Amino acid sequence: MAADRVRNAFLTVILGGLLPAAHMDQNVYPVVGVLFVHELDPTNIQILSPTFDSYGNKISSTTPMTFHANLEGYPDLPRWLRYTQRTPYQSGYLYGSPTLSDMSRQIIEVTAYHRDTYEIIRQRISFNINSTKGSHLPYQVEFFVQNQDVEELLPTTVQEEFQIALDNIWNLASLTIVNITSALDRGGRVPLPIEGRKEGVYVKVGSDVPFPTCLREIQSLRNQGRCKVEQQPPLPCFDSFLPMFKINWCNITLIDKSATEAPTEDPFIGDGVMESGSEFNPPEDSEDLNFLPDYLLTILLPLLVALLLAILLSYIMCCRREGLEKRDSLTSDIQMVHHQSILINTEELREMAKGRDVPRPLSTLPMFNVRTGERTSPLPQHRDTSRVPLILAQK
Repeated sequence: MAADRVRNAFLTVILGGLLPAAHMDQNVYPVVGVLFVHELDPTNIQILSPTFDSYGNKISSTTPMTFHANLEGYPDLPRWLRYTQRTPYQSGYLYGSPTLSDMSRQIIEVTAYHRDTYEIIRQRISFNINSTKGSHLPYQVEFFVQNQDVEELLPTTVQEEFQIALDNIWNLASLTIVNITSALDRGGRVPLPIEGRKEGVYVKVGSDVPFPTCLREIQSLRNQGRCKVEQQPPLPCFDSFLPMFKINWCNITLIDKSATEAPTEDPFIGDGVMESGSEFNPPEDSEDLNFLPDYLLTILLPLLVALLLAILLSYIMCCRREGLEKRDSLTSDIQMVHHQSILINTEELREMAKGRDVPRPLSTLPMFNVRTGERTSPLPQHRDTSRVPLILAQK
């Protein structure tokens, strides 16, 4: 019985990693310039999976599940689409804001990994991106919400609460959330593991109604000065988002696209073949360029530095020799004084040796001449033999 359970568990691991459990195609319709959010709910995915595992135990609805999404035929997602999931027990989200260059039909493959049964469930989602006339929003504002993570702002109910708070400022104008971006995607850092610290989210909202007065006051010189010293400007719309959304009013960007630029005509590019009877008119000579600053920078500046170094070296070698001569003369004087003191001491020792009247020690006197056999008395004689060399005294 135990062997069968081990075998079933092994087959579940192997087959779960090789064979997908189910396929379910789904069609979604993102709009250009408008935020699109698709929730990957583990509860909905588990409906497709077996109710009981290989041991006969009922699978819990809170089983952890992770997702992997990619564009069909490619390892990653499209540039405009992002995926996030905080923990395996929470929902995953595919979100982003497509552009005009993304208008097409894109197939996204979503693979769900069941963490308990090792089962793989694959799902294909068809993204049909289109554009509408109402998607043009000339007045856009980007807010930075400090006390939220990107997963907390993606649900529809939270987005509606943010729009309601902004409607009170924008005089109940028709607002549309254009995009939501995590602060980590803008170069932000992961906060410390302190309760209440969030990563932060950038929320871009657009409308066809001009900016209200409250938002325009942010660009005043007085408020910009307060932001430079890291002080929040006192705005009347400050309390509209509290306590759910904490807005950094110094990090707000106003984007005005209402002023349309005149379209520029593209230059006509011919086939490169001149017509018969026509003449080639070369372009006029361009204006003479002034290369004097470049010449001064590349030629004269290194020469000037080399000249200064040569002058400094010459000054050290030529003008500073007096100090070297003084040092050499001082060293020579010290050596001469030392040598003179040795000579004086030597002469003094010699004079002291000449004036001594002490008889020679008996041990230095010859007692027996080996060559002649003569014996000499060790007693002192009438003459002082201390000054006679030893060799002469033996003769």
